[in-house]
Amino acid sequence: MKLLKAHPLLVLANSYLIDSPAPSNITYIWNFGSLLGSCLVLQIITGVTLAMHYLPSIDAAFCSVEHIMRDVNNGWLIRYLHANVASFFFLFVYLHIGKALYYGSFRAPRTLLWSIGVVIFLVMVITAFLGYVLPFGQMSLWGATVITNLLSAIPWLGTDLVEFIWGGYSVGNATLNRFYSLHFLLPFVLLMLVIMHLIALHQNGSNNPMGISSSLDRVPLHPYYTFKDLVGFFVFFLVLSIFVFFLPNTLGHPDNYIPANPMQTPASIVPEWYLLPYYAILRAIPSKLLGVIAMIGSILILFTMPLLDTSRVRSCAFRPFMRLLFWGFVVNFLILTWIGSQHPEPPFITIGQACSTFYFSYFLLFVPLIGLIENTLSDLATLGSDHSSYKT
Repeated sequence: MKLLKAHPLLVLANSYLIDSPAPSNITYIWNFGSLLGSCLVLQIITGVTLAMHYLPSIDAAFCSVEHIMRDVNNGWLIRYLHANVASFFFLFVYLHIGKALYYGSFRAPRTLLWSIGVVIFLVMVITAFLGYVLPFGQMSLWGATVITNLLSAIPWLGTDLVEFIWGGYSVGNATLNRFYSLHFLLPFVLLMLVIMHLIALHQNGSNNPMGISSSLDRVPLHPYYTFKDLVGFFVFFLVLSIFVFFLPNTLGHPDNYIPANPMQTPASIVPEWYLLPYYAILRAIPSKLLGVIAMIGSILILFTMPLLDTSRVRSCAFRPFMRLLFWGFVVNFLILTWIGSQHPEPPFITIGQACSTFYFSYFLLFVPLIGLIENTLSDLATLGSDHSSYKT
């Protein structure tokens, strides 16, 4: 123990992993941060291993993936781990963001922590899209074509920008090489952002279900919460093992097991399940440019939460109106996920437009309005109490 507190490097690890003061009342919902860290480590290890056998060529990419699956020792395990952990990565990050929205973890003094977290989410989305293209199946090719073509909606520069990304006039070898390089590099950028996220977290400490900041009622991270994290790891690896060994392709699209064919368009072009809500928002707006703005804005709007939340109470646990709206927002997000997987036809278009309107209304209208109403009711109650005391 003396060495932990004396060595210049070990004392840093000790302050973050052992003696770091944490609120005494945080629950298992706070496990998602450590689970996200384990997902990132797994993705980097399996991704680097897969990169040793992958060939970024439109003629060889699909075959190289099949070679990994069939000929490389335990290649099937590495690839299925990489593909399924990506889904769990996004599941955990959605739960992590939902927890922060519910308990007000985005508010001061944790605004910087929240902002870095949103940047991490943006980099995750870009990295996941690039990785989806690499197997170069039917959905990879046409997904890349559709998503990159969205940039053509940018006035004046759009078409030139798309051709620059493609490295030609269609998705080809240059495109695949660029996507492969970026998909390899971005996880290390993600790792640096995660370290920044941890530094910002260490500066002000974790939030808690009460939403009350206090330096008095705190306990060391180890052993109080490291053992809680171990429980989370065991459950995660158990469920992950079920998917990897028994249901490895459940979360993927079957069309991506067909080699890419630029002469045959799939019946329905959809991204992976974790990007479906934003795809639904994109399709809900008839204008291509406005659809792209809405899709990007649906993520960027998270940056504005510290400014939009006007309530004096941090946690939704003590805000019944906001709690009801929050669960309405969760249901709406799940409906958007379902709508994104459907064909763009009635009534799915109408439902998607209604859900997209509610999505933006939650942030821009309901969050500030409910906060103002709660503050007003609180002031009126205080005023009434003071008036009664004065009369007495």
